[in-house]
Amino acid sequence: MWDRRLRGEEQVRVLLEQTLLAQRGGMIGWVPVCMALGIGLYFGLAQEPDFVQMSILAVFAAGLLICAVLARPAFAPLIMALVLVCTGIGLAKLRVEAASAPVLGFRYYGPIQGRIVNIDRSGSDATRLTLDQVVLARMAPARTPARVRVSLHGDQPFQTFIAGDIIILTGHLSPPAGPAEPGGFDFQRHAWFLKLGAVGYTRTPVLRWSVPDTPDLATRIFAMRRAISQAVQAAMPGEAGAFAAAIMTGDRSGMGQETLRNLRASNLAHLLAISGLHMGLLTGFVFAVIRYGLAIVPFIALRFPTKKIAAFCALIVGAFYLALSGGNVATERAFIMVAVMLVAVLLGRRALTLRAVAMAAIIVLAWQPEALVGPGFQMSFAATTALVVVFGGLRKLDLSRLPKWTRPILSVVLSSFIAGIATAPFAAAHFNQIAHYGLIANVLSVPLMGFLVMPAAVLAVCLAPFGLWEVGLRIMEAGLRWILFVAHSVADLDGALSHVWAPDWRVLPALSLGLIWLILVKGRGRLIGLTAVICAGILWQQSQRPALLVADNGALVGLQTSFGRVLSKPKGSGFVAGIWLENDGWPVDQAEAAARNGLQQEGRRVTASLGDWQILQVSGKTALAEIADCDDANVLISNQIDELARSCTVFDLARLRETGALAFDLAPNGDLLIETAHSIAGERPWNMRQGPAGTRLRLTEPQRKRAAIATLSQDLQITQ
Repeated sequence: MWDRRLRGEEQVRVLLEQTLLAQRGGMIGWVPVCMALGIGLYFGLAQEPDFVQMSILAVFAAGLLICAVLARPAFAPLIMALVLVCTGIGLAKLRVEAASAPVLGFRYYGPIQGRIVNIDRSGSDATRLTLDQVVLARMAPARTPARVRVSLHGDQPFQTFIAGDIIILTGHLSPPAGPAEPGGFDFQRHAWFLKLGAVGYTRTPVLRWSVPDTPDLATRIFAMRRAISQAVQAAMPGEAGAFAAAIMTGDRSGMGQETLRNLRASNLAHLLAISGLHMGLLTGFVFAVIRYGLAIVPFIALRFPTKKIAAFCALIVGAFYLALSGGNVATERAFIMVAVMLVAVLLGRRALTLRAVAMAAIIVLAWQPEALVGPGFQMSFAATTALVVVFGGLRKLDLSRLPKWTRPILSVVLSSFIAGIATAPFAAAHFNQIAHYGLIANVLSVPLMGFLVMPAAVLAVCLAPFGLWEVGLRIMEAGLRWILFVAHSVADLDGALSHVWAPDWRVLPALSLGLIWLILVKGRGRLIGLTAVICAGILWQQSQRPALLVADNGALVGLQTSFGRVLSKPKGSGFVAGIWLENDGWPVDQAEAAARNGLQQEGRRVTASLGDWQILQVSGKTALAEIADCDDANVLISNQIDELARSCTVFDLARLRETGALAFDLAPNGDLLIETAHSIAGERPWNMRQGPAGTRLRLTEPQRKRAAIATLSQDLQITQ
């Protein structure tokens, strides 16, 4: 409250102090938020901090901690917020160092030996093997990647590989690829935390060299996982069996691409991944069965804490489910969230509170800071937080007048609607699509998953030792076939799916902070959060896609026009082309995008015009050799190494390996701006093989002699 008896600065201080004191009781919710800010700052750095810089940060954080102890109670949380931001930076740095492993620095072709640690499928539906204990020809162990991933193409002899098998093959390997466009998804960073130092393929037969004599625990669990998956699919053929294997063991290798597309288009793909829904349904079912089973025995119910016994048993079952499913990031995050809630029950606290959600977020961020930048973390915590807030508010409403049979239905519809609304902006930002009938599909499917499919899966596991597990599988199959039918029917509806363009990088941070502010802040100050949300929407609306994109191998260019992006070729570099078109919000077939008008093509030469600038792309050695100097182009792009001195700016294969993908835009004054993927990603451990990151290039005055332009642009350190 404003006090006229105080001076201006004192009035501001008192008002601020009163506002901060009013926030007491909900400060724990800000702990993961501040940690996330630090982690986000770390991953946004243009250069990796060294030991000296991290030491200075640690001393600074220690000084802040002392200040927080000595400060007035109202202002101590502000200082602690800075300490937590520093903590987030430190945790991210420690995680990066812990994940450090050799990364292949060149393209390799030759013999490969390794131990199978995972089997899945690639985006092209090819079987994919992840290997550790890798041995490569003529490569020292210190330089050999800790893990490699190989896709199997061609005619492969049928073999049933299991975890722990030592295999040999002849294949192609290359370093993990950088972003498909500047600022896009960074697979190099993702692979770093998986210790995946190379990816590739083979078209030759894969041979089993040996099997482990004494497999370790991880190998045994993976072998159990594969055995259960194969047994389920043998007992339940078709897509329903593949679906059952996916939700029971996390093995999605049997799922067809059409089924996956239908599940995504109907917003039911979350039923496929073992995440919070599955972990919650499983542990909730086990908790309910054990608690109510013990409650019907008076001797036990009157003498023992049945609720805590049920929570402990559910926790053990959840841990086993985590191990059996392969322990991926989404499942680990789901288990942590469920474990926090079950531990709250063991301690006699309320399970579904913002405090429990905050504790789960703190544990996840401390354990895997890199999860912050992934869609799984953002969507799962957005949905959980929204559900806790809304259902917490509904406790104050008197719903006794509603018939009892309508309450479960209302709960399912409301939870699906809330979770859909909460995750929609994050799904749109990461996957560039919105499923318009997702609510209908979830209302028709999620209750069946909770009341039929997951209980039937538990029943099947319980009956398996007696050879009767098909009883549970038959019940499970009926539910899964209904879900697949719903997914197919909804996906086929007109207008089931729409697409949006990729937002500016500032949109999601502004949106997230705005929504969190609205939830956590008390009083009129929460309106600041609404302002941030509105600003995020405006930023998204004003986000612009690059005028011209160039792949990091120089083989594909895409020009943005009023009727969509025009691609330089109908086939080849299909993965990159698909990402460009999805980020444009216009995911048509590559051949259709290549048939559009906008690029001037002549054989293996493609010319794009941006204002007064001419960008020439050539494919192949012959086409490059036929060019006289630059043929009046300002920028030359080639998928070959060019050893000639030319008077224009040249991005040949060697230079593109350093810069990564390119994005061209026109400045308001007509200058040509060239953004490189490496300049945005910065000089980080996962892309150090590319060399210095450089900065954005600005080419000025097209009328200037090209020789002068070439002299200025040879060094990537050109400033604006």
